[in-house]
Amino acid sequence: MKFKKTLFAAVLVGASFNVQANAPGGPGCGWGNMLFEGSNGTPVHLLASIVNGTSGNATFGMTSGTNGCDTSGALAYDGNSLLAMDGVLEEVAHDIAVGEGEALTALSVSMGIKSQDRAEFNRTLHQNFAAIFTHENVTAEEVMANIQTVLKGNEKLALNS
Repeated sequence: MKFKKTLFAAVLVGASFNVQANAPGGPGCGWGNMLFEGSNGTPVHLLASIVNGTSGNATFGMTSGTNGCDTSGALAYDGNSLLAMDGVLEEVAHDIAVGEGEALTALSVSMGIKSQDRAEFNRTLHQNFAAIFTHENVTAEEVMANIQTVLKGNEKLALNS
């Protein structure tokens, strides 16, 4: 059971680091985009990402303003919340109900909560369980919105969110 929870936390944290914003550095950023310009489909996008990631050229381009990269635009994310993954919402709900746990730690890490503020994060979510899980069929999107609202009400945690 301990291994399962540790694996779950690692997957959740890993997934949060791999969530990509729309066109980081711009829609034509990196050598991968240059090599596969005009192509479409999942395999080509994966290859372009691999080229950009393994050579670090997109990161270099974003910091130097080269390789077709521009960081002046706002990032966006059009995917589903990590909480929408099968079983994740239930694990987070359980941990919030008890006030601690690996799923709650993974959530705090993915949200950028500083390590010194995680006990306060756990306590705040635990104390506001009913405000976060407002009804039996609450969606992952509602839970995230409710968590953000709760955090905005905490002066210390509002700086993290």
